[in-house]
This record gives sequence, C-alpha cells and structure tokens, in this order.
Amino acid sequence: MDLTGKTALVTGSTSGIGLGIAQRLAAAGATLILNGFGDPAAAQASLPGRSGFHGADLSRPEEIEELFAYAQRDFGGVDILVNNAGIQHVAPVEDFPVERWDAVIALNLSAVFHTTRLALPGMRARDWGRIINISSVHGLVASTGKAAYVAAKHGVVGLTKVTALETARTGITCNALCPGFVLTPLIQQQLDSRGSDPDQARRDLLSEKQPSQEFVTTDQLGELALFLCSQAAAQVRGAAWTMDGGWTAQ
Repeated sequence: MDLTGKTALVTGSTSGIGLGIAQRLAAAGATLILNGFGDPAAAQASLPGRSGFHGADLSRPEEIEELFAYAQRDFGGVDILVNNAGIQHVAPVEDFPVERWDAVIALNLSAVFHTTRLALPGMRARDWGRIINISSVHGLVASTGKAAYVAAKHGVVGLTKVTALETARTGITCNALCPGFVLTPLIQQQLDSRGSDPDQARRDLLSEKQPSQEFVTTDQLGELALFLCSQAAAQVRGAAWTMDGGWTAQ
C-alpha cells in the first residue's frame, strides 16, 4: 500500500488510537496533519516523512474551519480524513450535567459533521477520498451511564451511512470503525490504578464485555484504516466495521 502524495488529517492524534493510525498511514507514505491537546513535538517525532500540526479545538466550528484553511494552504487539502477526537462522561441520564452533554455531542458528533462537510469539496474535485470515522461498539450497542457518548457514536454511524450514500458514485468512501476496549495509555492508567496484579486488572475490565479477553491494539486499528484507504476497499461504503473481540456478537 503506497499513500505517497496523499495527505491525511487525523483528529485527536497526539496519542492513543489517533496516533496509532497516523503512524501507520505515515509508514505507508502519507503526509500527516495531526491535531489534539497532547505534545505535538513528540507525536510528530514518531512519524516518518512530512507532517504538520494544528491545535484546533474541534468543539468550535470556527476553529475547524481554521484547521482546514491551514490544510489547504500548507498541504494542498485533505485526501484522507480520520475523525478520531472524542471525550467521555459517565452519569445516569437524570443526573447528566447539561454542559457535559453539550461538550460530548459537540466533539464526538458535531465535529465529525463539520470536518466532513469541509473535506468533501476537495475530495470531489479530485474524485478520490477516504473518510474514516472512529465510532465505537457504543455506536451499535449501549452501556449504562454513557448517554451522551452512546448517542453521539450512534449518530456517527448514521452520518457515515448518509455520507457514503451521497458519495456512492464517486471515488470517495466513508466508513466507521467500531472498536471495543483498546489498550491506550488512558486505559493502561486505569489498569494501573486497579491494584498490583496487572493480569487480574485486565481480566476484570474485559470480562463483562469483550469475550476474547484481549484488548484491541492501536496497531490493529491502524492496519484496518490503511486497508480502507486501499483500492481493495473501494466498494466498502457505509460500513460500521467492528473490531471488538466479539463484544457485539453476544
């Protein structure tokens, strides 16, 4: 797979899933534009080839427009868009803080709409593009206490399908990845805080939801994202592709 000459924008890419996907796309030759609230220098240092960074707050539509203006000015536009940025808040519906609901919906769902609408004109002009939305198993099933996250991720799957239909006769594809528990630095911190036995902490976290009892890795998600950029995936359109260790098979 050779992505030389393609520019990929990956949101929420200074760590975790986003950085893992960015690293895999960069290894295939893509130029990367990173975005996020982590250390951009460290993230860029992990990438081969050319990369850039823009610190747009994706909960603000005007800053998303600034991000795309930067991408157009410095990189000639966006060929591959990976919508990964997201936040979480856990509370029962009746106790869910209104401001946290608004924040989760703004970043996890509305930002995906804004980046997509801004990316599509350039992709249509080139008759090629890949939009990969990082949803979640919670885009397909629910868990208690996660009203805003589940609602947003279901919305991402729906937006993915609409975008795929509206681009069905073009060289643009749009798909969603729906991972279960992924071993990211944030999850590792949760495991470390559970006690001195890392194997037991791992089993306790995975046992309720993920039948494989194994975490999804960022490398695996990166490989799947790379596949969706390939010609072999040209007719994968509007899919909600699970990588969840059997979570949604139950």
